[in-house]
Amino acid sequence: MNPPRRTLSRLVDRLFQKIEVDSPSDRLILRTLFFIVVFSGVWLIYSINNHYSSVTPIRGGTLTEGVVGTPRFVNPALAITRADQDVTALVYSGLMKIDTNGKLVTDLAESITPSDDGLTYNIILRKDAHFQDGKPLTAKDVAFTIGLIQNPDLKSPLRGNWNDVTVEVVNDTELNIVLKSAYPAFEENFLVGIMPEHLWGTLPIEQIPFSELNTKPVGSGPFAVKTATRDANGLIQNYTLTANKGTFNPPKIDTLVLHFYNDEGALTSDLKSGKLDASAYVANENIAAFSSNSDFTVISEPLPRVFGVFFNQNKAPALRDAAVREALSVAIDRDNLIQTALKGNGVPMTTPMPHASGTVESGNGSNDTQTSSRVDQAKKILADDGWTPNNQGLLEKQIDGSATTLSLTIRTSNTPLFDTISQVIADDWKAIGVDVSTEQFEQTGLVQTVIRPRDFEVLLFGLDMSRSSDLYPFWHSSQKDDPGLNIAQYTNLTVDTLLDKARTEQDDTARAQALTDASTIIGNERPAVFLFEPMMTYVVKRQVVTSDMKQIGKPSDRFSNITDWYTATDKLWNIFKTNN
Repeated sequence: MNPPRRTLSRLVDRLFQKIEVDSPSDRLILRTLFFIVVFSGVWLIYSINNHYSSVTPIRGGTLTEGVVGTPRFVNPALAITRADQDVTALVYSGLMKIDTNGKLVTDLAESITPSDDGLTYNIILRKDAHFQDGKPLTAKDVAFTIGLIQNPDLKSPLRGNWNDVTVEVVNDTELNIVLKSAYPAFEENFLVGIMPEHLWGTLPIEQIPFSELNTKPVGSGPFAVKTATRDANGLIQNYTLTANKGTFNPPKIDTLVLHFYNDEGALTSDLKSGKLDASAYVANENIAAFSSNSDFTVISEPLPRVFGVFFNQNKAPALRDAAVREALSVAIDRDNLIQTALKGNGVPMTTPMPHASGTVESGNGSNDTQTSSRVDQAKKILADDGWTPNNQGLLEKQIDGSATTLSLTIRTSNTPLFDTISQVIADDWKAIGVDVSTEQFEQTGLVQTVIRPRDFEVLLFGLDMSRSSDLYPFWHSSQKDDPGLNIAQYTNLTVDTLLDKARTEQDDTARAQALTDASTIIGNERPAVFLFEPMMTYVVKRQVVTSDMKQIGKPSDRFSNITDWYTATDKLWNIFKTNN
């Protein structure tokens, strides 16, 4: 024992000896004073510790996520299902990512500099970017990934985003991407994950969809595949991913386990029982149970998808009447529709501009939430426009010299969601005197026999607008015929001019204004009745701390900042904290 500790021990011994030889009353006082001093010292240390320390996230812990579906193409060029996209977002990383404010920021790229005319993007890569097998990520890998997506034989769902794009490799860390025409929203394409040429480049294009690299992926993302469990049919049942500590921004969570389910019911049961920590696959009708459960947090963010009923005025003469289109819009109780079909997990809309884009919707406003007022208003619009009941009780009006009845057929997909939506809309329209019937199709049949030939009177459908909210593919007159996506065959020269400007305008404010102006005109002319924008709902246990998820383009974008998530914490003095 060193001298200071020996001296302290002697003082304590003398104190206790003093206490024991004093009178009983003195001993009681001294003992009381002793314990007061000891307690005060402990309390002082505790208070100082609380004042100068705080709970801090530390590396470690496991997140167990539930996913509906089976991953087949964990491959940025081919991922199309939600299961594929979720795993791809964790294993791969892109030149850019979405930050917690919903803005694009560099990721694998150190800098991305567009030219003044917007035709060339000069990209400098991070020198510390590596794939999970330790190989450096270079400009050749970026060029390879883009070339793979552009190859028509691969049939990548992203191919349209990279048409008329040329890649010039300058050196290992620098390249130029050259466009034929300026397109400010093109930077959104830099979110695509970069694939390693040294692994994929030796495969003939026809073998890429069948390569085991699709289920044993190697990327440069925050997590790497450690193990995979398969069922008797060879389908993946779960992945165990480990933190990619070789990346320039390693995640705080050590292990991420993904369990894949055939149906949402089993997933929800495991989430409730505690077998899972999180999922973005809980059905709308089950969200409320988790919202009221103090063990969970429910994160809701709008997705840039527009659900609406699109009119074909060439097939239904009644739809050429602006008053009819207005009455049909007014008649729909969007709040009731969202509550019935989505259990409240949607945002009502009356123009084609998604809220998730960050652009404030403007236009013809929302309808009255009171049913009687809404129905009376729609009936009055039709009556004032000359629609009167005929002998069969159907609304009728002379259009182009012939008697036209207000009778419409809604065509849509045969999924439960679209079935519910179509029934709600039909009921709302019948309430104002419209004769309505519905027809449902398998998804492939709907696309091939209804949408592509524009063979419908009214089409109930959803448009995926992406984060850029580019209205051009859906509303420019040049896109009104297949394979264009202007399914309402809408034509307006003013809107065309605005959409052309939005595609070439380099100033963000001016571009946003052009989109808003075009959206307002479309909303007022009503070539479609816009219904709602769905929400991405993510159910997660409260002990899992996530980052903000703003202006995401698809559900897998929830993982954009997963490197900041954490499950493990410790209480550290502030002077000992590090940025890691």
